[in-house]
Formats: sequence, structure tokens, C-alpha cells
Amino acid sequence: MDESMGTGRIEAFSDGVFAIAITLLILEIRVPAHSRDLGRALLQIWPSYLAYATSFFSIGVMWVNHHAIFRKVARSDHTLLFLNNLLLLVVAFIPFPTRLVAEYLREGGGSERAAAIFYGSTSIVLAVFFNALWRYVSSGRRLISEDVPQEEIDDITRTFNPGIPIYAAATAIAFVSPLASIAVVLAIAVFFAVPPSWLRRKR
Repeated sequence: MDESMGTGRIEAFSDGVFAIAITLLILEIRVPAHSRDLGRALLQIWPSYLAYATSFFSIGVMWVNHHAIFRKVARSDHTLLFLNNLLLLVVAFIPFPTRLVAEYLREGGGSERAAAIFYGSTSIVLAVFFNALWRYVSSGRRLISEDVPQEEIDDITRTFNPGIPIYAAATAIAFVSPLASIAVVLAIAVFFAVPPSWLRRKR
């Protein structure tokens, strides 16, 4: 395989997967058929709104960061293709745990907890693959463009470092409060929306 091929096809394929996954989320918002009180029914499906917003922002922010990474990548290789596909595997899977949260978050008991734990666990796996992709391309500047300052590379690494631990913490919270767990995942998405350079300026 040509070790110096560009990244255009990877980015185009990835954009398609992100777009499809984020679009499928809206299909999980459904009002029970033949509801006599539509206003009340719309209020009762608030877990669907929360699950939708959390997954939408999580996928959206990941797409932004994925784009930012590939702007710094000069070329691709076989390992990058493989790692990117693993990441997309989980991205495409997100609508399923989103549906579980939408259906069971208001149920209470073990089902509610299991749905939140499963959602959080999916987020952990997503963070693992995203970090693996970044570590691979940035280690020793393996695939990074020569004109990218090392400071920018360090900023991204610093931002991504807490990803796995904080998603693990959010998942652990589900054992106590499933609702709080999902809310923390949403807050994490907001955190990762902050440009890495902003965090450097705040230090």
C-alpha cells in the first residue's frame, strides 16, 4: 500500500458516516400513537430530547475535532485507515444507546441504570478509539504536516488526555444517578467543543 497517499477519501467517507449517524438520532424522538393529550405527551418524552441533544452534540463536536485533526495530517497509511474505521464503527453505533436512554431513562430502577451505563460505556470506547487515532498520527509527528507547530500538537494532546477518565467517571455516576450521568456526558461534549488553544491561554 502507498504509504504517502492523501487523506481526502478518508475525510469524505468519515463525513458521510458522521452525517448519517447524527441524522438517525432524530428518528428516536417519537410521540406515542393516538395520544389524546399531545401537549402532555410531548412533555413526557423529555428523555428523548435529552438523549438526542447529548448524542447530537457529542457526534457534532467529535466531527469538528476529527476535521481539525485531519487538517494537520499530511498523509495516511494502512494503520490510520484501520483506526479511523474503528472510530466510525462506534460513531455509527451511537443511535442505538441513544434509543435505550430515550426509552428507559424515565422508567426507574435497573433498566434506567443499565441504559445509562451502556450509553456511558459506548462513550468510553469512542474516546479510546479517538485517542488511539490521535496518538498514532501525532506520535513522533508520524503523519503530521511539517508546517504544523509543535505547540498546536501539544494543545490537542493536552485536551484529549482527560477524555477516557472523565467518560469513565460519567459512566460510574450512572450507578447513583442515571440522569446525572447523561447530563455529565453532555457537559463533556461542551468541554471538547472548546478550542485547545483556549485552554493553553487559560493556564
